Amino acid sequence: MTILGISAYYHDSAAAIIVDGEVVAAAQEERFSRIKHDEGFPIHAVRFCLRQAGIDINNVDAIAFYDKPLLKFERLLETYYAFAPKGVISFLKSMPVWLRDKIFLKRIIHEGLGEIEGYDKKKAKLLFPEHHLSHAASAFYSSPFEEAAVLTIDGVGEWSTASICHGKGKDITILKELHFPNSVGLLYSAFTYFLGFKVNSGEYKLMGLAPYGIAGSAQVAGYVKTIKAELVDIKPDGSIWLNQEYFDYATGLKMVHNAKWEKLFGFAKRQEEDELLQEHCNLALAIQEVTEHIVLLLAAEAKTTTGSENLCMAGGVALNCVANGKLLRDGAFKNLFIQPASGDAGGALGAAQAAYHIHFGKERIIDAQEADKMKGSYLGPGYHDDDAELDLRYHNAKYTRYESYEEVAERTAQLLAEGNVVGWFQGKMEFGPRALGNRSILADARNAEMQKKLNLKIKYREGFRPFAPSVLAEDCKEYFDLDSSSPYMLIVAPVDKKRINKMPEGYGELPLKERLYTLRSDIQSVTHVDFSARVQTVDKQTNYRYWKLIDSFKQKTGFGLVVNTSFNVRGEPPVCTPSDAYICFMRTEMDYLVVGNIVMAKTEQPEWKEVADWKNEFKLD
Repeated sequence: MTILGISAYYHDSAAAIIVDGEVVAAAQEERFSRIKHDEGFPIHAVRFCLRQAGIDINNVDAIAFYDKPLLKFERLLETYYAFAPKGVISFLKSMPVWLRDKIFLKRIIHEGLGEIEGYDKKKAKLLFPEHHLSHAASAFYSSPFEEAAVLTIDGVGEWSTASICHGKGKDITILKELHFPNSVGLLYSAFTYFLGFKVNSGEYKLMGLAPYGIAGSAQVAGYVKTIKAELVDIKPDGSIWLNQEYFDYATGLKMVHNAKWEKLFGFAKRQEEDELLQEHCNLALAIQEVTEHIVLLLAAEAKTTTGSENLCMAGGVALNCVANGKLLRDGAFKNLFIQPASGDAGGALGAAQAAYHIHFGKERIIDAQEADKMKGSYLGPGYHDDDAELDLRYHNAKYTRYESYEEVAERTAQLLAEGNVVGWFQGKMEFGPRALGNRSILADARNAEMQKKLNLKIKYREGFRPFAPSVLAEDCKEYFDLDSSSPYMLIVAPVDKKRINKMPEGYGELPLKERLYTLRSDIQSVTHVDFSARVQTVDKQTNYRYWKLIDSFKQKTGFGLVVNTSFNVRGEPPVCTPSDAYICFMRTEMDYLVVGNIVMAKTEQPEWKEVADWKNEFKLD
């Protein structure tokens, strides 16, 4: 049985396909369209998934969409009615879109599929599982657990903003839900907005800014007290009530009432390119601490409600790696699985899995030899070296093609050890927001200048943004206080104390930039200012090529880890094709590009004549 899953029309549209319960392929539309967080119908992603499954639309048993649009429309109408006469402008703006497009979603889906190929619409079986059930399914059915508590947390689906479920065998039972407008995700997004980042894309920047807050300071404590007193009432079970006097997202056109927030916190809303001040960092840390507190309470409630030793998580808030790390160290659950595509893109996969196991009642098959069902999240397009050469010849690229991969690993490891920045393009593209070693930019974590170089000369983004380490799974404890694997870069863990340098007196009170450039450890470029790191453990069985590269680097340097960041510039989705990779390589100050067994140096390339300025081509995030 073959099920096609689709998510679209909000942000991060995607497609996924499963065959007899196995995840065959999954990809976000943005990777093909080159529009970051593309919300349109995922034509390219669907076409790719069908090709990977070797099937056409007429032979798909069902097509599952990741939420129920009519239920969402009901929530919209009831919310406007409840808050009337507030929100009339927002209501008038949203209604034409809903009446034209979203209410008639079946027709829109048929039209989108019809652009891919001709098919019999009458035979197509369309299914619409609820949004949070799609999230829960993507986590539980992808996990290695026969039974587990399932916690989903995001902005909002139809009505639900969080859910606690119990998964057992092929069944998922929804036990508790938190409903709109009370939402952990929207609370976090409100601070994302107030601190000058874009909602639905800048939340990870807010998380990255939080470590620059001064932990234990009077200002952070004051902010936390204010948030809890004025904005959010947190119940012992993790459920929350948000004071809508301060928020505007329910019926307005922005997240918060700016004037009220400015009075509450004592400073104006930060604009996108404004300088980051300590008060911004402290407020970021405060909301991060509040969010972590809520997540831990919700997890404790999931434990109490289900009695399970296993926890699965999905939804946008499950991408908060700092909260995940604290949840892991809390020890309430013996085992934790977080869906690597936890956001709305992963809803496409969950919708297909929910259709297969719940609607059609198909049993789960759990293989004890598998870490999970996600195949390392390497579920996107892959390219043979011959295909890559065709792309590179189009650009008149100069390159060397090696006979063996071992030679490539040795050569690349040497380049990294010499301080070069390498674009690394291998195998199948990752599904989800993280670069996991197949569409990555790599560098030497020991290099104290590398964070600055990568941010300012490669990624062209804010200098405070941290970078993640990819570490050999067997060497993880040499560098980090982490007792479990973290293959999907979803856990923040402390850097091992033996690697931390003695800090100057008053380090915690230093200005942001001084703390940023203080030499903190012998793996400086992946050590956050609070001495933590967002860790990816690399397993030999899951991704041999990436493991072999890092192992070769270890043989040369004694260090079994590298800096890993996504292969893109600011505002651009991660690269998908060899051509995308070459264009990004030439637009930046990357030193080398490796595509499969093909290696090329920047100094040997023909002069790059830019057709369009990438800063104009890509809307900066």
